[in-house]
Amino acid sequence: MATETQTLYIPLEGVESEHCSLIVDNGLEQVKGVTTHKVELNNQRAVITTSTDEALPEAVRAIRDLGYGVTTIKKTFPVLQMTCASCAVSVESMVKAQPGIINAAVNYATASVTVEYLPNMIQTDAIRRAVQSIGYNLLIESEDKEAETLEAIHSKKFRQLKLRTIGAVALSLPVVIIGMFFMDIPYANYIMWLLSTPVVLWFGKDFFVNAWKQARHRSANMDTLVALSTGVAYSFSIFNTLFPDYWHARGLHPHVYFEAAAVVIAFILLGKMLEEKAKGNTSSAIKKLMGLQPKTVTVIHEGGHQMQVPVEKVNPGDQILVKPGEKIAVDGMVAQGSSYVDESMLSGEPVAVLKGEGDKVFAGTINQKGSFSFRAEKVGAETMLAQIIRMVQEAQGSKAPVQQLVDKIAGIFVPVVIGIALLTFAAWFLFGGDNGFTQGLMALVTVLVIACPCALGLATPTAIMVGVGKGAEQGILIKDAESLERAKKVDAVVLDKTGTLTEGRPVVTDIAWLHHDDKAKQKLFSLEKQSEHPLAEAVVRYYEGLATVPLEHFESITGKGARAVIDKVNYLAGNRKLLEERQIAIAASLEQKAIAWSASAKTVIWFADDKEALAVLAIADKIKETSIEAVKELQQAGIEVYMLTGDNEATASAMAAQTGIGHYQAGVLPEQKAAFVKQLQAKGKVVAMVGDGINDSTALAQADVSIAMGKGSDIAMDVAKMTIISSDLKKIPQAIRLSKQTVAAIRQNLFWAFIYNLIGIPIAAGVLYPINGFLLNPMIAGAAMALSSVSVVSNSLRLKWKA
Repeated sequence: MATETQTLYIPLEGVESEHCSLIVDNGLEQVKGVTTHKVELNNQRAVITTSTDEALPEAVRAIRDLGYGVTTIKKTFPVLQMTCASCAVSVESMVKAQPGIINAAVNYATASVTVEYLPNMIQTDAIRRAVQSIGYNLLIESEDKEAETLEAIHSKKFRQLKLRTIGAVALSLPVVIIGMFFMDIPYANYIMWLLSTPVVLWFGKDFFVNAWKQARHRSANMDTLVALSTGVAYSFSIFNTLFPDYWHARGLHPHVYFEAAAVVIAFILLGKMLEEKAKGNTSSAIKKLMGLQPKTVTVIHEGGHQMQVPVEKVNPGDQILVKPGEKIAVDGMVAQGSSYVDESMLSGEPVAVLKGEGDKVFAGTINQKGSFSFRAEKVGAETMLAQIIRMVQEAQGSKAPVQQLVDKIAGIFVPVVIGIALLTFAAWFLFGGDNGFTQGLMALVTVLVIACPCALGLATPTAIMVGVGKGAEQGILIKDAESLERAKKVDAVVLDKTGTLTEGRPVVTDIAWLHHDDKAKQKLFSLEKQSEHPLAEAVVRYYEGLATVPLEHFESITGKGARAVIDKVNYLAGNRKLLEERQIAIAASLEQKAIAWSASAKTVIWFADDKEALAVLAIADKIKETSIEAVKELQQAGIEVYMLTGDNEATASAMAAQTGIGHYQAGVLPEQKAAFVKQLQAKGKVVAMVGDGINDSTALAQADVSIAMGKGSDIAMDVAKMTIISSDLKKIPQAIRLSKQTVAAIRQNLFWAFIYNLIGIPIAAGVLYPINGFLLNPMIAGAAMALSSVSVVSNSLRLKWKA
């Protein structure tokens, strides 16, 4: 049945390098109904878009045919209210139509349905709701205890891998001891055969199964190398154990290599286990973010009745109580009470923020000492926390430009290694003398074992994963790997003024009174409270908490200010023109203040009665505390800083002087911002544009690296490739540093992966034998191969501890 286009996420198992992901990607290319597809190695998932229900099961089948796993859950549920065979057909087709269902089969005789589904896309509760929608029901016993999440499944897989590794190591050790020290004991070959068989054929069976699947599709991966090498060594050893006379007749000793086959598998399993553990650490940022949301919340029902409910059951509009020390479960607005809330997990800012009635609160943040209730506005996938998690996952799954070269190499790596191994064997067989065959066979095995496409394939993704995760922990959201890689090259930063360099809202910075009269302050507060002008709002915020006095005949005077009668006296609040028209006297002390503040590009507001000016106030869009430091840091790093603003020349000049910015433009329109970025790019600059408003979106789209302030507009954040959640400019030099560190880690990883293979493969082939008689043992080769992948992942993890 055709449906609208949907995006499906298929969790993968065994896809351990870019070479593996290329094989899966090519396999998905052949699946009918798949519109677009990509494999995200870091997220261990394939992302496909399709408009047909049949594409998902076909895609899963294709992936499994290639020798890779898909994480699914298979369960059987009793179906209620079925009365005939057509009921069974209805239930089956309805379940199959749900997103995330691989297969469903209804047995009318037993009144049950067996469902295989993706746990990351659908849960049993959603399957039951679908069945209920057509008049039937599913009996689900313990939905509250359903712990089979992807995390739990992966943990289970890791435990199984650990057991396989321990078993392989335990059986391989005695084989090595016999092979090295006790070869002359009776039946030594048979004992080694007996001990190595479970290691090769049971603990290592996945290598052979997957290699066969690859061969059927005319493909090859790391499993192919392991299966070929250990299979050849094991089979050759069995032949020599059963038919030693074949070699004796030719004057040769029949060596066995059971220990090589067993130890290679043990080492590779150990390497995989250590790699999985290290890769688990690389995704710790996502785990931390996911752990921020509580499992249950206290909902206040009508009449004040409180009830604990699972967070999934919270709906927009619900009133939720937050007690001291509790985590906030969903996004919303404070309805009653006030408290300080720690938002550091989202913004990276350590100072708790005061939240009162009408303030927004976000999922994942932690309430401090007070308690309050808030009205839920965004729940589930719509919360800011959920969006951050989604953005981080997508960024970790994206590919850096440097990866394209690695992909090409990975694509031909395994066939090239098999070719080198065969050439090595041929060379030894032809020129190796009496033992040429056996030594050639061992050299072939060693070449296949030491070659490691995984180290090459993990070099870029693991560094990207750690870099993006570290950014998220610091309040820097990075949308894709390309912008993370490109940020290191930035040599020009263009800053919007309002909301980027400044707070983005006017505040009273200075005030001077002619007479210090508290009653006059109340009159000013009351008058401005009636006004709707943004500058009046600044005065109201400044005097918040003062008592109001009754007003009469309030009048808003467009472009000048406001007027009202208080206690039968006329009072004015507004610009100088308003006072001059009414010939109000201005004291010299106030006049001097006004001139000085105007020269500093501040807006001056006057407050007067019908005879004289009583006060003068300076209002400005305050520079953020960290902006000056951030500009200085950027300049010290050799980056040119430019400021663009729609304000007048005087304001722009004063702002540039205060922040230390040498290049600025005033009176700039939105479309001119993009043109300015283009001009800088034409001069060969790599430009980062930083903005927070809708008017910055075209310039953000034009820039090489676009950075949005998290407290700005949604459009700016959608367009930008990076978002600074806290709107702190100091995060920009931090992001550039992170980019440099990540790119350095990628280069180190690639260097060591290439060097390892360039040195290791010739040594394994026996290039040193004519010089000093050195031949590499396959067991040592297996250890080296395992170590190479672990070292690449460990090097990426070093990023976590860099400043």
